[in-house]
Amino acid sequence: MRDTQREAETQAEGEAGGKAFGLLKARQERRLAEINREFLCDQKYSDEENLPEKLAAFKEKYMEFDLNNEGEIDLMSLKRMMEKLGVPKTHLEMKKMISEVTGGVSDTISYRDFVNMMLGKRSAVLKLVMMFEGKANESSPKPVGPPPERDIASLP
Repeated sequence: MRDTQREAETQAEGEAGGKAFGLLKARQERRLAEINREFLCDQKYSDEENLPEKLAAFKEKYMEFDLNNEGEIDLMSLKRMMEKLGVPKTHLEMKKMISEVTGGVSDTISYRDFVNMMLGKRSAVLKLVMMFEGKANESSPKPVGPPPERDIASLP
């Protein structure tokens, strides 16, 4: 009897977990959208070209890498981001990147810090990586299949 009850509770928790996760993501999306509206109303960014599209792309990318869904990218989330973008970094390099983005004030990157970095004139390492990733997605598709055969004479 207890095993059946425990299984039912576990199943209910699993369903609630999925629903809770969806609610958490929706709440996070609303918070980030509110921050985007602040940037849209900010006179400092009024001359920024395609600002609504950029902010939507920033929000999507940020949410993808905010692993704890708390509105901050921590060291492990940044590590995952860099690995997924194909530019893995050492622990110290990532700490330096976070410090560069936040001005040394925090150990996590908030969405506001992220957008300020992406829209700012300063060239942060993370900004360069994100821009590179965007350009890499726009370029021609990578060849698939095995590489062509080469003989010893064609090697450099």
